Amino acid sequence: MKNFALIGVAGFIAPRHLQAIKDTGNNLVAALDKFDSVGIMDSYFPNADFFTEFERFDRHLEKLRRQGKKIDYVSICSPNYLHDSHIRFALRHGADAICEKPLVLNPWNLDALAEIERETGHRVYTILQLRLHPVIQQLKKKIESSPAGKHFQVDLNYITSRGNWYHHSWKGDVSKSGGVATNIGVHFFDMLQWIFGAVVDNEAKLIRNDRASGILTLKRATVNWDLSINSEHLPEEVKAQGKRTYRSLKIEGEEIEFSEGFTDLHTKCYQHIIEGHGFGLEEARPSIEMVYKIRDGEK
Repeated sequence: MKNFALIGVAGFIAPRHLQAIKDTGNNLVAALDKFDSVGIMDSYFPNADFFTEFERFDRHLEKLRRQGKKIDYVSICSPNYLHDSHIRFALRHGADAICEKPLVLNPWNLDALAEIERETGHRVYTILQLRLHPVIQQLKKKIESSPAGKHFQVDLNYITSRGNWYHHSWKGDVSKSGGVATNIGVHFFDMLQWIFGAVVDNEAKLIRNDRASGILTLKRATVNWDLSINSEHLPEEVKAQGKRTYRSLKIEGEEIEFSEGFTDLHTKCYQHIIEGHGFGLEEARPSIEMVYKIRDGEK
């Protein structure tokens, strides 16, 4: 059984990490969040220590280390702009880091983390769960078995509605979240380059606080992508059904259905990490570079 600490336990994605720690048979020792609405912990690890102040959390982990109760992994579910700092904290505490995507906001942050990996001997892992989705894995095999010269036309449309609160939170601050393309799109960009190969060209057509779109040219595909958090952009038939999320991936006009099968992907990621097969810094690099270029308008 491995010992875990978790930073950002009050966050939206934290329950998936709590579930993954539990499902893999491990133990959460301590958690941190400046917000104290963390009753969700009772459903998973009611005996875990909880802190709202980073300094006390830091001191507690140090005390545990000196008592011989080592933290093996620190799971990081904090806001995007804090990932880099919290990863460094984990490594310097003698733990491996498991960090939500985007791992960092800028490509050069990966280089600095690689140096700390070498210094400490500990690893940084990220959650690239779409690579473990059965439908996406089957799609990758299909593309790899297609004629070598075949270049595919891909259309990605993802709308995940958010209320007015979004723009007043850290997610609405580009300097903290990276913007729409980073915050809700980075895992799709990772999936696309994993399937269709390296980036040839990366052109953003529209960048707004609620929407981003562009054309991504990969080795084996041209991708028209459109991402939005505005419910007004939902197709009428989706609105009529009372739904607030729309996900569409078409290849050569054929819809790829992968709406199901998401519930256990974080657990699969954790299992891979614990077995020594997790996704590290270099696996994260292509998508981090892609969203950075989209955000900064570089080609």
